[in-house]
Amino acid sequence: MISDARRTLASEGPYDTACFHARQAAEKYLKAVLALRGHAIPRTHDLEELAQSAVRLELSLQLADLELGELTSHGVDSRYDVEFWPDRETAAAAVAVAEATRSQVAPLVSPSPLD
Repeated sequence: MISDARRTLASEGPYDTACFHARQAAEKYLKAVLALRGHAIPRTHDLEELAQSAVRLELSLQLADLELGELTSHGVDSRYDVEFWPDRETAAAAVAVAEATRSQVAPLVSPSPLD
């Protein structure tokens, strides 16, 4: 998923696709922490809620400064809002948040690849 977001970002778009894949990737990274710690996976797509749960289980995670709320909205906007047509800068910000989430989670789930 993150590789799809990066690939779309490196192209001419459409950048809503990069935003969607970035959001999906971040969600999967956060749910991986919950699963690996034996926590039930909540039926939510709210990245802030997932991050709070992950941090409660893994205190080493530093997710508070990430724009996870903004990234959460990309999941709905990119699929259902016909007015959502992000530019490359918006997509780059979304990918950066997903990559920052990945960098926090990767050491916890190694050696499993997260791409």
